[in-house]
Amino acid sequence: TGKCYHTFRGHSAEIVCLSFNPQSTLLATGSMDTTAKLWDVEKGEEVATLNGHSAEIIALSFNTTGDRIITGSFDHTVAVWDVGTGREQNLLIKMPTNNNATVNCKEAMRCPCLCVQLWNAVTGAHIATLAGHSKEVLDVCFDYAGQRIATASADGSARVYNAGTKQCIAKLEGHEDEISKVS
Repeated sequence: TGKCYHTFRGHSAEIVCLSFNPQSTLLATGSMDTTAKLWDVEKGEEVATLNGHSAEIIALSFNTTGDRIITGSFDHTVAVWDVGTGREQNLLIKMPTNNNATVNCKEAMRCPCLCVQLWNAVTGAHIATLAGHSKEVLDVCFDYAGQRIATASADGSARVYNAGTKQCIAKLEGHEDEISKVS
């Protein structure tokens, strides 16, 4: 019908990313104000504010069950949050900003935007580096089964990786310019 059910207000700056939980009962919004908010879709009310990042939140996504949400920020951190409590559960990565990089981040220091770093969301341990693009990686996503990882790049290609073997199983080419999103 095109009818607007709710207008969500509460961020003090632009909203740059959003995601529905798998049940479509919650909407998460990430903002330039350094917070993410969870909204009840039916009631149109704010459920929680996720505070902890020191810079803009530029990416967020629910896990497949909807009980956790992950946020990525320009403060070079990725955080996992408990949806029920709104509390940070784990700080996955802190990308180094100097030459005292940890072993897990050394490769990321050499090519921070050309590859994808894969991390264990529970332990925070580095699992793998997915490489292959010749320009910046602009977006990444898992399939719903968690079997494949897709990447989009400024080099005009998308790649699909096997989540188990970490090997590239498809290189998708044909765009004349960057691919900014993949789903």
